[in-house]
This record gives sequence, structure tokens and C-alpha cells, in this order.
Amino acid sequence: MAKAEKPALTAQQKSERRAKTWQSIKKNKWMYLLLLPGFLYFVIFKIFPLWGLLIGFKAYYAGLDFFNSDWVGFQNFADFFVGSDFLRLLSNTLIISFMNLIFFFPLPIILALLLNEVKVQWYKKVLQTFVYVPHFVSWVVIASISFMMLKTPAVAGNDAYSGGAFYEIIKALTGKETDLLESPSSIYWVLLVQAIWKETGWGTVIFLAALAGVDVEQYEAAIVDGANRMQQLIYITIPAIAGTIVTMFVLRMGSVLDTGYEQIILMQNTLNQSKSETFDTYVYNYGRVGGDYGHTTAVGLFKSLVSLTCIQLANRAAKAIGQAGLF
Repeated sequence: MAKAEKPALTAQQKSERRAKTWQSIKKNKWMYLLLLPGFLYFVIFKIFPLWGLLIGFKAYYAGLDFFNSDWVGFQNFADFFVGSDFLRLLSNTLIISFMNLIFFFPLPIILALLLNEVKVQWYKKVLQTFVYVPHFVSWVVIASISFMMLKTPAVAGNDAYSGGAFYEIIKALTGKETDLLESPSSIYWVLLVQAIWKETGWGTVIFLAALAGVDVEQYEAAIVDGANRMQQLIYITIPAIAGTIVTMFVLRMGSVLDTGYEQIILMQNTLNQSKSETFDTYVYNYGRVGGDYGHTTAVGLFKSLVSLTCIQLANRAAKAIGQAGLF
């Protein structure tokens, strides 16, 4: 059955609607004023810079006149997709991203659940402080610590330097000399361990906030019914934060091709570059260093389109399993 069309508004109705809109704006003017800084932020830093996407369709290099650069259409995209680097970059980026998704994503949830079980408040706050601290340590410091812990023995002049603590432990356990910093097959795990150590504690903040909103009466009713701590966790706690977990997962899928530029560029060297080169470091090397802004803007636009697709698919999957999703 065809949908009935809405009758067109008369000129008087349109005028009355506009008058009501302005009355509402005047009535809530201070609320709109509070909204203004956030609105300007998105216009100036998010919407206005979108015109720069045109660089991806031009043969533009740093220092040239943007408006007089040659228009090449989709040539930058074609050169990237058929080039020898595309499959290698895609493979490396997806491996690092999905390793973080599989091994790192659940850890803040597990840690938040464990912290939630600590009933002594001062002890809980001390633990939270300790697990939050690594988030505020810069990647430069973490990279330096990693080099000290994983370095191989070296001889400089007449002085000999022993290997790092982890190097010596692995050698003692396996009898093999393993250079984790220069081994292409090991760099994935080094990056994963660094991310886990630095960000797991900070990732618990959102989940702890969600856990704080769980109705205490549900636990009291479960105790009366004879439920033990594990049953309370399975049937009350986890279902209560399931929506938050799904939302964070959807957001994480939106950055599936973002692997963290700073961390990787600090740990990258010529020996592990074949496995540690990702879209982020590629954009830096060819754009910031090489000056080929047209080519790297095309790569960035490709990343954005893939992220948009992933977040849409993840959001639909969330709704399919009965969750509210992100939007």
C-alpha cells in the first residue's frame, strides 16, 4: 500500500514554524552559547580542512602552488593500489591491528572486573594509580626502556656491553641468541607487549565507570538466592556492561587501520621494516620526508573510507545481536 503524502505547508504555517524556532532559540540562548565553542571547533578543525582532500587528486608536492598543481584524478589511488607496497602495508597493518584487537582489547575489561572485586577502597585506589601511570609515559621513554631490556651484547672499543635483561633471560631459557628488535617475526609481539603495558590500565576507566552504575540491589537479590561471586559476575556484572563493551568494540573497528605512528616509527629499523611498515609510517616517509603530499593524501583518504566501512559494519552487527550500537 502506497504511503500517504504529507500535505504541503502553507505560507502561514511556514511563517509560524519559523517564529516558533526563533522563540525557542531566544529562550535557550545561553544553552546555544555554551554549544558554540564545540560547534566552532568542529567547523574549524574538522569540516573546513576537508577541502584538503583535493590534494589526493592532484600531483602536489610540498612547496608547489596548490591551485596550479596538475589535476590527476584517481591516478594517485591507482599508483598506490597497483604498487609493490600496498599488499605488504595492508598485511602488516591488519596483523598489528587484529593482534591488538584479539589480545589487548579484552584486557582492560578483565582488569576492570578484577579491580571491581576489590572492596578495600584505599587499596583499590592505589592499584588504580599504579595501572594508570604507564599511560602518561611517552612512547620515547617506552622505546628507550625497550631498547635497554632487549638489546644484544655489543663491543665498543675496549669496552664490552652485556645484553638486556630480556635478552639474557631468553638466552638462558632457550640457549639461543634472539634479537627481538631486529627480527621481523618478533617485532609484532614487541609492539603488542608495549601497547598492553602502556594502555591496559587507562582502558579500564570507561569500564569501571560502567561498573559503578550497576544496581547494587541486583547483587543483594542474587546473594539472597544463593548466587556465588562467579555467578554474580556472569549473570549480573557482564550483562550490565555488555552495551559499553559493544560500543568500545565498534569504536575500535573504526580505527582498524590506525596502528599508532609514534610507537612504530620509534621501534622501526632497516632489519624489521619489512614487517613494521604500516600505512601510518608509509604516509610519514613519503609525505613528510619525501614531500609527495598528493600520493599520501590518497592513502589517508583510503584509510578513512575503510574505517568508515568497518564502523558501519560493526554497528550493524551490534544491532543484529540485540545491542543498541553506536548510532
